[in-house]
Amino acid sequence: MAVDVHQHLWAPAFVDALRRRTTPPRLDGWTLHLDGEPPYEVDPADHDLAVRLARNEDLELALVSLSSPLGIETLPPEEAWPLIDAYHEDALELPAPFGAWAAACLSDVDPARLAKALDQGLAGLQLPATAIGDEAGLAEVAPLLDVLAERDLPLFVHPGPAGTPAGPGWWPAVVPYVQQMHASWYAFTAFGRTRHPDLRVCFALLAGLAPLHSERLISRGGQSRGQVDPGAFLETSSYGPRAIDAVIRELGIDVVVNGSDQPYATAPDPALGEAAGHAIAVTNPSRLLNRKESRKSASRS
Repeated sequence: MAVDVHQHLWAPAFVDALRRRTTPPRLDGWTLHLDGEPPYEVDPADHDLAVRLARNEDLELALVSLSSPLGIETLPPEEAWPLIDAYHEDALELPAPFGAWAAACLSDVDPARLAKALDQGLAGLQLPATAIGDEAGLAEVAPLLDVLAERDLPLFVHPGPAGTPAGPGWWPAVVPYVQQMHASWYAFTAFGRTRHPDLRVCFALLAGLAPLHSERLISRGGQSRGQVDPGAFLETSSYGPRAIDAVIRELGIDVVVNGSDQPYATAPDPALGEAAGHAIAVTNPSRLLNRKESRKSASRS
């Protein structure tokens, strides 16, 4: 059965924590207020557990994560940790097929606190792309990435806050989110991989299609083609067959994994045939997550 590495689900403790806030990020009823984005009317059904279980009935595993565009990770510690703790509390109580990515406060980098959360059964750590978009950012979070490496768990890179409003409602998702993912892909390639040689990393929304810029990279003195990083994965949310096919032509299929960004989108059909669909939705996510089930299946085949 398929794995979806990218979903969001706001359960009661987290919702209550957001509603207690008086400044963004905050919930007023079901209206979400963020810096840099217009007010967003949340559909309560999107975060209703019974509804989501029905939507995910064909999945073996659906990994939920903190919504990094909320900007929670970069709040002052006294504001960030109550929200992160509420998220972890909810996530660890979710029934199958749900699992969850851990979150971390970036204004109070605490490897011991991350280790404790991971040891309760979380799948790995999600960080906002804004945190690792350059060499300095990667140096700041290096202690957290070391915790992942020690436990052989992956990093999931997700867009962070959009920043100052600059366009219509679709602008944050199409412009700053994509730019952040592009920067994080190249920053990790240039600065992160040497420091963390064995860390598996998954970049949301096909890393903003950053790998497709390899020709420009080469023309400016960089290297790319023929040097695929088998530990750098890309998930498919918000794209379709044309973009997925283009990334596969550049990097091969082994690093592409299924993600939906549910409830905001549905998992795309790569339309590349049964074998490719199985690789993207089953085989590759199992390698990303180092799932025991995958190793047992391989040993029996």
